[in-house]
Amino acid sequence: MSAMAEPAGAPDWREAAAGPQEAPGPQEALDILLAGNRRWVSGQSEHPRQSPGWRRQLAPHQAPFAVVVSCIDSRVPPELVFDCGLGDLFVVRTGGQALDQRVVLGSIQFGPVSYGSARLVLVLGHAGCGAVTAALTVIRGGGQAPGHIQAVVDALRPAYHEAMRQSGDLLDNMIRAQTRLTVRRLRGDPLLGEFIATDGLLIAGGHYDLDSGVVGLITR
Repeated sequence: MSAMAEPAGAPDWREAAAGPQEAPGPQEALDILLAGNRRWVSGQSEHPRQSPGWRRQLAPHQAPFAVVVSCIDSRVPPELVFDCGLGDLFVVRTGGQALDQRVVLGSIQFGPVSYGSARLVLVLGHAGCGAVTAALTVIRGGGQAPGHIQAVVDALRPAYHEAMRQSGDLLDNMIRAQTRLTVRRLRGDPLLGEFIATDGLLIAGGHYDLDSGVVGLITR
């Protein structure tokens, strides 16, 4: 094996990729992520595409196959959760997957629009989300969060109202509602909507279990 080659097990499309057109389609990209998650759960992670040779090969260009929108939580690093490597993912992380009108949304648009290689956007929420827990406490208490944390609370308020209409655990319902609402908002974005219609862009929502490590799809 040459110094530039990647260890066995890397997907064939990565070995031969010459540009965005050779990246996986939307469903294949989702399948790759879920297969990587199964390896992670079973303790059989391959840690692909992390060699010095691959780093040098990737330096002149990139063609990530998916955008993952996830929480800042230190226990949910997407590259580990999905057993991915260098150059595989655009990752956008905010507290509770909260969106704003400009920077965060523009960063999510960047993969499908500017590169064309990322034809999947996966919004990944997780159990026990600290951002949602904090927002729930502030909203129910009628108080104010310090500094710009209040902006995160305000962004999560619609998920609170949706969760209040449901039976069951309020926190879990709010976490899942936030994922669904984020997916809905991204699907309704005019620019991303064009890529859904013309390029088959897939925007899906997942939920990560901190104990088992399993990612389950909650909307697709």
